[in-house]
Amino acid sequence: MASHTGHRQRVKTEFLTRGIEGWPDHRVLELLLFFAIPQGDVNPLAHELMDRFGSLAKVLDASPDELKKVPGLGEHSVALLRMIPAISGRYMAQRSGPGTLVHTTREAASLLAPYFYGSGNEMVYVLCLDSKGKALGVRKVSEGNVDNSDVNIRRIAEICMALGASFFYMAHNHTSHLAFPSAEDWQCTDVVKCALAPLGVSMVDHLIFVEGDVVSLSVKREYDDGRLEYEV
Repeated sequence: MASHTGHRQRVKTEFLTRGIEGWPDHRVLELLLFFAIPQGDVNPLAHELMDRFGSLAKVLDASPDELKKVPGLGEHSVALLRMIPAISGRYMAQRSGPGTLVHTTREAASLLAPYFYGSGNEMVYVLCLDSKGKALGVRKVSEGNVDNSDVNIRRIAEICMALGASFFYMAHNHTSHLAFPSAEDWQCTDVVKCALAPLGVSMVDHLIFVEGDVVSLSVKREYDDGRLEYEV
């Protein structure tokens, strides 16, 4: 018991003084598990998680049901692991709040990405901009099950009008782990774009997020200097 206690303290001290730069994923998991499992050696459990899921990111993205199948993981451990991406997403979102200038799809994706961290459901968000490209806010439109999330055009219009938006990006995530736009994605883009245009609000792009990657439905190529080439 004393040896485990000493090991935990050494790991915590190293984290507080040096951070986790250079740590393997299993060691980061071990540090996290210290706070959910107060006693004993959690190193084997950290390795079991890595063997089962393959990476730290995949452990943190795993559903509660998947995590509960791992022997040794109780309710506290599962809650802690699921909490990390949720808190990280909110932290990143607040770091890049209203007032940020958005001139490229890459910049829009950077603002929107945190809202999809660790999500097990398909969700739809809009990023609203003023006439000069300043971010006015990101708002959730809808959240569905693991298969789909209905896009509510009226909800998008209400959000854009409430924020006084001139432009907006629409974004959703695919929980199927496939980044390719579906026929429904293309149809949804056209419908929403046409519905909002008479209100004086233009859709800049529709973005799809999948496991850290993002796909644009409008941009064919984005150059290093920020210039965009659109599909015709």
